[in-house]
Amino acid sequence: MSVFDDEILAAMEKSRSEIPHPSQEKGTNLYGSTKLFPDYQASEGQAWLTLVHGIPHESSVSFVAVLQTTRALRKGFNATLYFYGPGALACADTRGFPTTGDVAFPGNQNMNDAIKTFISEGGTVLCCRFGMALHGQREEDLIEGVIPCHPLDVQDAVIHFANKGAIINSVYNL
Repeated sequence: MSVFDDEILAAMEKSRSEIPHPSQEKGTNLYGSTKLFPDYQASEGQAWLTLVHGIPHESSVSFVAVLQTTRALRKGFNATLYFYGPGALACADTRGFPTTGDVAFPGNQNMNDAIKTFISEGGTVLCCRFGMALHGQREEDLIEGVIPCHPLDVQDAVIHFANKGAIINSVYNL
């Protein structure tokens, strides 16, 4: 027995059939592909710093920041990712369920995998010890290759990279 009466079921069917599905076949271009800016590459020694203050798997902003910084690395920038505050959680190699490394839900390990790729391609990853401490994370829990930093290093890293003329990208998860 349906919870809907015949009148509502008829309205549902009418609503569902108003627009044919699929409205476009798979593979149909819905958007143009014109790129507006040149495909810039880094000049010799040019640096890029991304600060990440966002929770992994709850912040697409943080994940996109890692992808952008990886793209900068591939364009020849001396690229650095700096995780602080709740962003420090992204550097934990002990995430997963029911065991570490397991994918508890689709996308659960995207940040970890992207950070490992970034490191394997030559990027530098820094992680604030205070951000780690706020969330009960130990240094031995870090992804191999992540460099733990003093809390006061966040501001000084920004000054350092600014003095070098680096591109600085900063993302927050609110």
